Amino acid sequence: MLTLTFLVKTLIDLYVMVLLLRIWMQWARCDFYNPLSQFIVKITQPIVKPLRRILPSLGPIDTASLLLAFVLTTLKYPILLLIQVGAISLDPMNLLVGLLSLVKSAGYLVFWVIIIRSLMSWISQGRGAVDYMLIQLTEPLMAPIRRILPAMGGIDFSAMVVILILYMLNYLGMDLFPGLWYLL
Repeated sequence: MLTLTFLVKTLIDLYVMVLLLRIWMQWARCDFYNPLSQFIVKITQPIVKPLRRILPSLGPIDTASLLLAFVLTTLKYPILLLIQVGAISLDPMNLLVGLLSLVKSAGYLVFWVIIIRSLMSWISQGRGAVDYMLIQLTEPLMAPIRRILPAMGGIDFSAMVVILILYMLNYLGMDLFPGLWYLL
């Protein structure tokens, strides 16, 4: 059962992150003809397209993808409980758990995109299409910090500051929701 639990949790978490990345890319107005963007659109389009007919976007926010990500995070723990125990719990508390799980997934996504951008800056130095997309995604987060804390000795510390802020928000989640935050 642990293997099936791990597989289901991982697949749901990865798909939620891809949905959140699609929302973030649309909000940041990334180039959707980029190969990575095309992959993200193709993997999410079969489910998001029918939802878009019912739920249109609100400005730059893709509400269909956001709703789908929320539904998946809300259903994740009842499904895992069904796999582990054989019983299902349809409690209104699952909505709070789903919302918190969605917020935590968004934080993880921001963390990993910044880490990947930082690593890619050492390798390809911003010449590729994926690099350009990562810059489009992270620049709104890193530019305000760069204005306050300029590069010192040619080293940009804005990524480190954003990651420290994410860690602080993660610890705030642990303080506000002790016990529950660890399970998400």
